[in-house]
Amino acid sequence: MIDEALLREVRSRVGDDPGHDLGHLLRVARWTVRFGDGVDAREAAAAGLLHDIVNVPKDSPERSKASERCAAEARGILARNGFAPDAVERICEAIRDHSYSRGAAPTSPLSRALQDADRLEALGAIGVLRTISCGTRMGSSYFHPEDPFLEHREPDDRRWMIDHFFVKLLRLAETMTTEEGRKEARRRTEFLRAFLRQLAEELTPESP
Repeated sequence: MIDEALLREVRSRVGDDPGHDLGHLLRVARWTVRFGDGVDAREAAAAGLLHDIVNVPKDSPERSKASERCAAEARGILARNGFAPDAVERICEAIRDHSYSRGAAPTSPLSRALQDADRLEALGAIGVLRTISCGTRMGSSYFHPEDPFLEHREPDDRRWMIDHFFVKLLRLAETMTTEEGRKEARRRTEFLRAFLRQLAEELTPESP
């Protein structure tokens, strides 16, 4: 399923960002294969491995172009590793269109599988960890000290990590395009809601 030569090249290029490390790429690769009904497994795995091969920081003004840069970089890597020209085109299209920040709608089974697989990583326990690590890298704080759950203010998820749950994460399940992706995303979203309930309990202890 996972091309070993391609994996070696990807391993040599990944950085130290825990939200976009080799573990992230491998998980996305495996879920892309699982969601890609009728999709060539080698192509699905390659799309997952290369979808973040260029890591543009979340707070960069170039963030909306990240998937295009990844697709451009993937093209040469795939050719060097023996992928046929038509496979290269399918994989690069999926990489280009998968990004949340780009806002493109996936048009092929591979594109839909990759987009769902990548969005899963923003949910569940892994999603909590990635939100914290990304927020830390951007210099964000955990939550607004007086209004953590946006009762009387507008969200600002570059400043407060918990705001990101409301801006994006809790809405992701309904953007999934595969049946299995929606099912898994809804399950993980319930974990996020449980996490927020626990946080609320810890922030508002009952009087002794």
